[in-house]
Amino acid sequence: MNVTVIGVAGGTGSGKSTLVKRLQEAFQGEVVTLCHDYYYKAHPELTYEQRTKLNYDHPQAFDTDMLVGHIRALKSNVPVEHPVYSFVEHDRMPETVPVRPSKVVIVDGILIFENKELRELMDIKVFVDTDADIRLARRILRDVCERGRTMQSVIAQYTSTVKPMHEEFVEPSKKYADVIIPEGGFNSVAVAMLIQNIRSLIEGK
Repeated sequence: MNVTVIGVAGGTGSGKSTLVKRLQEAFQGEVVTLCHDYYYKAHPELTYEQRTKLNYDHPQAFDTDMLVGHIRALKSNVPVEHPVYSFVEHDRMPETVPVRPSKVVIVDGILIFENKELRELMDIKVFVDTDADIRLARRILRDVCERGRTMQSVIAQYTSTVKPMHEEFVEPSKKYADVIIPEGGFNSVAVAMLIQNIRSLIEGK
């Protein structure tokens, strides 16, 4: 089976997840998704307080080598087991999730275009481009409602690490994208064109 790998990158709160959901719906039964967030490094040696202070927006926060290995395995039609990360505990969980090879593999994350080895595995690279104020508002809503954070802690993290890392690593990686979609999954015209492009690529393989 030929495997098509689609990379979806962009800043925090840009609309990556909504775009991924649209692609999952379009290629139902033919798609699996690997989020870079699954591959945050484990830190059992640190206390919870120490883990909350780590910089989670730097490339070194991720075990990208493991993700690269998993994508290579799926492209070779070999199943993998991706790790599970808890944003409440700020640590990797003991369980894993089995992933079977599929025609379409979607990889999403803020820093997936920063790593040369990783982006070279992708057939199509999509960057979701959204204004910083919208991204911050979405991040506050998500982290407060879904991850049990306080608004103060979210804003403190944003100003101390998220924004500087976005400017240093995420925004410059936009140059590697094949397609740039403003507002991500909320841009229905661009999403429809992307889906058509992916279908053509699959059929041509």
